Amino acid sequence: MNEAFPPVTEKFPVLVTGGAGYIGSHAVLALLDQGWPVAVLDNLVTGFDWAVPEAATLVVGDIADADLVARTLAEHKIGAIMHFAGSVVVPESVENPLKYYDNNTVRSRALIAAAVAAGVPHFIFSSTAATYGIPEVVPVAEDMPKRPINPYGWSKLMTEQMLADATAAHPFNACILRYFNVAGADPQGRAGQSTAGATHLIKVAAEAATGKRGHVAIFGSDFDTPDGTGVRDYIHVSDLAAAHVAALEKLIAEPERNHVMNCGYGRGFSVLEVLDAVDRITNVTIERRLEPRRAGDPPSLVADNSRILATLPWRPQRAELDTIVADALAWERRLADR
Repeated sequence: MNEAFPPVTEKFPVLVTGGAGYIGSHAVLALLDQGWPVAVLDNLVTGFDWAVPEAATLVVGDIADADLVARTLAEHKIGAIMHFAGSVVVPESVENPLKYYDNNTVRSRALIAAAVAAGVPHFIFSSTAATYGIPEVVPVAEDMPKRPINPYGWSKLMTEQMLADATAAHPFNACILRYFNVAGADPQGRAGQSTAGATHLIKVAAEAATGKRGHVAIFGSDFDTPDGTGVRDYIHVSDLAAAHVAALEKLIAEPERNHVMNCGYGRGFSVLEVLDAVDRITNVTIERRLEPRRAGDPPSLVADNSRILATLPWRPQRAELDTIVADALAWERRLADR
C-alpha cells in the first residue's frame, strides 16, 4: 500500500555521494527542504562546489578513499547513504569500459564495505534503466530480464547485485532506484544540469535554444515509433529527488526490507515531440540534423511505474513535458548569466 509512513521523529545525517553533481545536488536540496542534515562527499571531477548549499557540509574526496569515508561516516554520525557518485555517459562506457567498472562498480564496492563496517543501516542506490538493455516489452517492469548492452548498464547492475548480497549478509537495507531519462532543473533555480558536453536530449536542446550549440542531432528517424524517432520516459529531476527522500523514509519504516523501483512517469515522448516543445516554449526553431542511429538505442524505453506508486506515498509534481523543458531552459539561462 502507498499509505504515508509514520513521521520520522529523529532525522539523522545523510551522506550524499556525488552530491555536487546534477541529480545528487537536487537530492541534497530535497533532503534539506525536509529537515534532514546532509553531508556531501564529492571529488568534484564532474561536480561543482557551488552546487552544494551552505546548509550542507561538503567533503571533497573520493568514495574509494576508505580512510576518508570511514572518518566522514563517523564524524557526521551518518545514518543513511544516498549513492550518486559515478560515471554516466553510455558511449564513453563503450570506449573506456574499465573506467566505468572502476568508478561505478569497484568504488561502489568500497563504499558498501565502508557502510557495513560503520554500521550504516540504510543505503539508496542511483541505478538506471540501462540495466534492462533493449526490452522486449514496453513499458518495462522491475522484474523483466536485465540484459545490459553497454558497460554503463553492466557496471550499475553489478552494484545492484552487490547490494542484494551485502544486505542478505549484513544488518542494513537498501533501495535501488532505476532512473529513466532525467531532465529539468530545480524550479526555484537553485540547481540544474551544469556539466559541459552533456548528452541528454533536453539539456542539449536547451543549449541549442540559448545559442550554446548550433544544432541538435537526431540519432535515427526510422524507429518503429509513431514519428520514427526514439521515445523516452522523461522524469523531472526534482520529482526524482523527492522519490529518494520517500524511499529513505520507507527504509526506515521497514528496516528488514529491500526495494527495487523504476523512476519514471509511465509515458514517453519522442525526440521530435521534445524538440517541438522547446520550439514552442522559446518561440525559436532549433536546427535539427538527422544522423544515423546509435548502436544499441532501443526504439522505446518507458517505465512501468506501478511499483513505486504502490510502495511510496510519492506522486509526480512536475510531470508535464512543457514544465520539464521550461525548467531546463530557465536553468540554462542562469548558467549563461554565471
